[in-house]
Amino acid sequence: MFTEHDRRFSALTGLILFIPIFSVFAQQSNYSLRQLVDSAQHYYPQLLQKQALLNSAEAAVTDAKHLFLPTLKVNEQVGLGTDNSIPGSYITYGIIPSASSGVRKGNNSQSATENIAILAAQYDLIDFGYRHAFIESAKSFVNLFQADRERELYNLKIQASQLYFNLLKNQFRLLVNKQNVARYEEIFKVIKALTQSGIKPGSDSSLAKAELSKSRIIYNQTLGQISQVKEQLSFLSGIPAQNLQIDTATETFMRIRSDINSQTEDSIHNPFLDYYESQKNTFLAQEKLISKAYLPKIVLTANTWARGSSITYDDQYKALSEGLGYQRYNYLAGVSFQYDLFNGIHKHDKLRVYQFQTTASDLALQQEKLSLHSASLQAASAIQTAETNLLELPVQLSAARSVYDQELAQYKAGIINLVDLTNAAFVLDRSQNDFIETLADWYLAQLDKAWSGGTIDQFINTIK
Repeated sequence: MFTEHDRRFSALTGLILFIPIFSVFAQQSNYSLRQLVDSAQHYYPQLLQKQALLNSAEAAVTDAKHLFLPTLKVNEQVGLGTDNSIPGSYITYGIIPSASSGVRKGNNSQSATENIAILAAQYDLIDFGYRHAFIESAKSFVNLFQADRERELYNLKIQASQLYFNLLKNQFRLLVNKQNVARYEEIFKVIKALTQSGIKPGSDSSLAKAELSKSRIIYNQTLGQISQVKEQLSFLSGIPAQNLQIDTATETFMRIRSDINSQTEDSIHNPFLDYYESQKNTFLAQEKLISKAYLPKIVLTANTWARGSSITYDDQYKALSEGLGYQRYNYLAGVSFQYDLFNGIHKHDKLRVYQFQTTASDLALQQEKLSLHSASLQAASAIQTAETNLLELPVQLSAARSVYDQELAQYKAGIINLVDLTNAAFVLDRSQNDFIETLADWYLAQLDKAWSGGTIDQFINTIK
């Protein structure tokens, strides 16, 4: 059963129809809000960039898993050179050639060939959870990039919706402006007829002509605003601006209002919160990774190699071809324990870096929660204000229409002057624009409530 409050809204819905604006664009292809958002989702380059970064993060997870495969290296080397050495030790730096023999009384400049083939394998047998932490860290970046993409998509939906309602408002305003032009054209015709018959002074005709010109200027300004908004929508959606026409054949205000008011907030899964939550989890994963990275490792190594040389075991130089084949074979396997005694210091320093970043991300999350809560309260207040004003619109519009009709009739009868008539026309035009502005404010406030409450998709689906 309808309450008095609902009846007044129903009356407002009926008064909307006195503005004949819903069939003007029927000959063009119209786009709903959902169609515009879907087009933008598949076109907007910045969103596609976020998707590419997400794909990169997913590929990094596979790379992280493969990093822990055993290493298996093959080396084959054939060389020609001298073999001179002396007893003693040195620390190698990776660029000093090896001489395995050649300890003799003096240098021998005779060349010899050598051949060596090596198969070396290594595997981290026990890493105390480092492997798992490394892979989980890579996965945390996938979640972060996914949340970043969803946040960008959420922003895109909000921008597209704001532009949609801005365009809707301006198209409604354009047709109200067109009505205003038609009113002043009617006034001008009436005045022209009266002045020509000598009933009204010629100054009335000039004043009416000035008001008519002003109404046309306002109409042209609104056309320019529509063109700008279409360009902005084209930038987001990829639909050419000249083809952009939104669907103004909307269903009744009462049904939209009922559907929107029945939606429940889902602030837990709001993409703005999800992003900061994922960012915090990424830093926590980095902390865990650092904790594991500086633990000891137990490494399994295994090597096998074959050698050949043109120098015999008793230091006799043979033909160079003698050193090209393999003459000796060996293998070696072992388990090593690896740990840097300064790892504790490095671990402490690295952890402090990520702990501060984790704290910062947690504070950012709390700030975003407060911002969304505040935005939700502001939107609720704006909705209440708009609905209160919408309840007054039937009175304002009806009175303004009635006054204009009376003033026009009285002017024709010579009872009032032109100032009174133009004032009535101004009030009617202002009342119609007040209706458009208030209704646009209501839609935008509902949009603010939807994005802060995490229900933007439900809201978009409602605007059919």
